[in-house]
Amino acid sequence: MHAEIVAIGDELTSGQRLDTNSQWLSQELGNLGIPTRFHTTAADDLEPLIRCLQIAAERAEIILVSGGLGPTADDLTREAIAAAFGLELQLDPESLAHIERRFASRGFPMPEKNRVQALFPTGSVVIPNPNGTAPGIYLTIQRKGRSVRLFALPGVPIELKEMWQATVKAAIAGESGLPVNLIRHFELKCFGVGESRLEAMLPDMIRRGRDPQVGITVHQATITLRVTTSGKDEAECLAKAQPTLDEIRTTLGPLVFGEAGDELQDAVGRLLAEAHQSVACFESATAGMIAFSLSEASPANEYFVGGRIAPSFASVTQYVSEATDDPVTLIERAAEKIRAEFQADFGLAIGPINQAGAYSFAIADLAGVISDSSQTLGHPEIHRPRAAKQALDLLRRRLLSKAS
Repeated sequence: MHAEIVAIGDELTSGQRLDTNSQWLSQELGNLGIPTRFHTTAADDLEPLIRCLQIAAERAEIILVSGGLGPTADDLTREAIAAAFGLELQLDPESLAHIERRFASRGFPMPEKNRVQALFPTGSVVIPNPNGTAPGIYLTIQRKGRSVRLFALPGVPIELKEMWQATVKAAIAGESGLPVNLIRHFELKCFGVGESRLEAMLPDMIRRGRDPQVGITVHQATITLRVTTSGKDEAECLAKAQPTLDEIRTTLGPLVFGEAGDELQDAVGRLLAEAHQSVACFESATAGMIAFSLSEASPANEYFVGGRIAPSFASVTQYVSEATDDPVTLIERAAEKIRAEFQADFGLAIGPINQAGAYSFAIADLAGVISDSSQTLGHPEIHRPRAAKQALDLLRRRLLSKAS
């Protein structure tokens, strides 16, 4: 059994509003063990919408539609459903009475145009909307020997979620004819190599059709490995995923820094907290990005004691009071000085990006100074985030080496 989610509205197709309903519904379907294979977004245009619904009925057993159930001329969902499957629209007196009561409770008569919200395709079931004027539609369609169930809900997120919890969720779970299996995703966050190299380190693991399925995504140089599996409960899902998670951790070692929701500053914060040690930052290439991330991350914010920003090589030279043409030496001195200035256990420093796109970063502590250099890669938008993460990762690895 598979699902398709159809989100309707010009505001979605034009990019004026983000479709969060489809994301939420996919997660809820996953909790019922039903994977979503398609997300479709359709404008408020009757003929394309009709075809969109017909296509969904060809390739999914469950169709969830959000939006287009209002009273205005661009709310076409009920009309599209009827036309797509050769049905008439009929007035439901109870729904009409509910809508009239909603307006009466506010001291207004129901506008005539709201009458359309009480029209339903022949054979459909009304999904109550206790806190809105747009009831939902539940319709079973016979399509080439298959039963397809369509649920249309209003686009207002709070109404959609209430109606899902009160009616739709139980209808899908109770009528699926299948054991309800959870679908769970377990994430491991990685940093330090590129996507293709990391995939090569995990031969055959990213293969489609593998169980558990392993997916790989990249965002601003952080790689997320997502392990997906299903089971009758949380314990069974974890038990199925655990060998894969363990194999990834063993193979990648310190490249793995965290799990779902983690960023590098969170990993650094945990290590600082465990060691009861502090860090101060001196930044040029990252313009305060490292300090901001550490000050926002808990428990890192308890162990970040301050920092400085220097916009140029000249300002770095002025700070360390040392004339040198070697950018690595310069930034190592900055790491030592920022550590001493703030009386921190660690001094982290990152230098400016030169005309060739190179920059250096360093960590100073009681044992001395370690440093590294890198080059700007990829789109300019990720240059600073990537550089900040490289410096944080150097600190993370330094903390790991001292803890082992």
